[in-house]
Amino acid sequence: MNNPAARENRPRHSDLVLQAKNIKKNFNGTEVLKGVSFEAKRGDVIVIIGSSGSGKSTFLRCLNFLELPESGEISLWGEKITLNQKETTGKSISNKRLRHLRSKIGTVFQSFNLWSHMTILENLTQAPIFVHGKSKSEAKKSARKYLKKVGIPDKEDNYPSELSGGQQQRAAIARALCIEPEILLFDEPTSALDPELVGEVLRVIKLLAEEGRTMIITTHEMAFARDVSSWTMFFENGIILEEGPPEKLFSSPNTARLKNFIK
Repeated sequence: MNNPAARENRPRHSDLVLQAKNIKKNFNGTEVLKGVSFEAKRGDVIVIIGSSGSGKSTFLRCLNFLELPESGEISLWGEKITLNQKETTGKSISNKRLRHLRSKIGTVFQSFNLWSHMTILENLTQAPIFVHGKSKSEAKKSARKYLKKVGIPDKEDNYPSELSGGQQQRAAIARALCIEPEILLFDEPTSALDPELVGEVLRVIKLLAEEGRTMIITTHEMAFARDVSSWTMFFENGIILEEGPPEKLFSSPNTARLKNFIK
């Protein structure tokens, strides 16, 4: 692990949900991740900070297998997936297994990724019906429950273009919740929003954190990171340069690089 001593002092929960060991990823010969390791237990809210190009979004995409690392190991609820060059080519990980693993992970992207030709309700019910085998009535009931949770229960018949950016991102969060994931990943969920819309999305994520959901979040919102996370990791050049409880990391960083980044 990148910082074993820090991890020994980390608040512990009873159940290990997700573990990554020595994750490495290259793009066109450039080493983007240089052996990143971490673990998340039930109820953890892990926030990853770092400058653009530090590898934090790539790492998040490796956790839900949207990117397959060159090497390393990922364990989800104890189900171990060893990754190597053979598996990166797709010869060892079947599409069926990938779908099974991704079904346990809900992802919210910075660009919303809502289908423009479908209503919000249709966007939310597609995966539960066609991937998870729920009935239409069951999927609609769940979708309406989560639209209410994120504060837009009256938008189910609207199309994405009829919603503000903040409303679209809240719909995307509701869509991720509809598959009843064991882990939620947020990839810079406010970076595509106008400043006045950021707060409404962060409030929803904070509510989910207070419910005890296991979440991993990349963000540039430093005040939010300090407020919501139970553990913070600072990425730099493809490694975890520093990590620890947010009150320690933000008030007493060990490296000059993190000090400058926070400023």
